[in-house]
Amino acid sequence: MNKLLPTSTAGSLPKPSWLAEPEKLWSPWKLDGAELAEGRQDALRLSLAEQQQAGIDIVSDGEQTRQHFVTTFIEHLNGVDFEKRETVRIRDRYDASVPTVVGAVTREKPVFVDDARFLRAQTDQPIKWALPGPMTMIDTLYDAHYRSREKLAWEFAAILNEEARELQAAGVDIIQFDEPAFNVFFDEANDWGVAALERAIEGLTCETAVHICYGYGIKANTDWKQTLGAEWRQYEKTFPKLQASGIDIVSLECQNSHVPMDLIELIRGKKVMVGAIDVATTAIETPQEVADTLRKSLQFVDADKLYPSTNCGMAPLPRGVARGKLAALAAGAEIVRSELSA
Repeated sequence: MNKLLPTSTAGSLPKPSWLAEPEKLWSPWKLDGAELAEGRQDALRLSLAEQQQAGIDIVSDGEQTRQHFVTTFIEHLNGVDFEKRETVRIRDRYDASVPTVVGAVTREKPVFVDDARFLRAQTDQPIKWALPGPMTMIDTLYDAHYRSREKLAWEFAAILNEEARELQAAGVDIIQFDEPAFNVFFDEANDWGVAALERAIEGLTCETAVHICYGYGIKANTDWKQTLGAEWRQYEKTFPKLQASGIDIVSLECQNSHVPMDLIELIRGKKVMVGAIDVATTAIETPQEVADTLRKSLQFVDADKLYPSTNCGMAPLPRGVARGKLAALAAGAEIVRSELSA
C-alpha cells in the first residue's frame, strides 16, 4: 500500500445483536438457513461501512461470517468430529471443551473464499483476510488420530495454503495468519512452528502477515497477563526466527501492555502492525494516546513499514466502543502521518 501508516484491525469486530449475542465469543447464531446467509452478508456490509466511516485504510470482513477465528475454519474440514469432545488446556491458560481429530484432516472445498469475493465486490480498498495459523489450530483440538502436534500442524499448513491461494485469487491483498500460540510454545514455534507457517504461505504473491498477541480481552487472558510480571518479553523468543522467515508483516500488541517497545528491533526490515488500541478495556483511547504509541514504535521500525492496528480482535466489546476505538486509531495515525510529512 502506498499510503504512509495505513491502518487496519488485527481481527474480529463485534457482531450486530440481531445476528449473534453481543460481547461474547462462540456466540450462537440467532438466524439459520437462508436468513443466516443473508444476515451474515448484511453484517459484513455493516462492518465494512463502520471501518470506512472510521477512516480505516486496509479493511476486513470483521469476521462477521464466522463464530470463532479458529473453529469456524476447522468446522469445514474432514477428519474432525465436533460431537466427540474432550477437555483440553488452551495455550496453557484455560480449559475448554474441544472437538476431536478422528481421521486424516482434509479440505474438500473452500471455506472463506465466497465471503472474500463478496467483500472484494463491496470496496476498492485493500482488503485483509485472517486465517488461523497451524500451531494455534492444533492447540484448539484434541488429537486422537495423528497423536503428534507437529504432524498435525504440517497437515493444517498444507490445507491453509490451499485456502490462502484461493483467497489470493479472489482478490485478497493481505492474508494474515493468527498465531497467539507462538507467545506460549516457544520451543515448538522455533523448532517447526515458523516452518509450518512458511508452508502455509508457500507460492503466495500477495502480502502475508502473522498476528501474535496476548489474546482477546476475556478474563482467562487478562488473568494470565497478571502473572507475566513487569515486562512481557515473549516476543523475544520467536521474533529472530520470524525476522528470517518469508512472512512480510508481523502484527504485535503494544497499547497498555508491558511489551518493551525495543523488541520490535528484532524484526527490523519487516513491516510491523503495531497494536495501538487496547482490546481488553472499554475505555476508548484518545487520538493522542494512539499517536504516542506510534511515535515510540518509530524508534524501531521505519515509517514506511509501520502499519497502525489494534492489539487483537474486538468481538467481545460493545459495538459503540469498537467504533470509537477504530476512529481513535485512524485519527492517531493521521496525527503522526502529518508530523512525518511535515
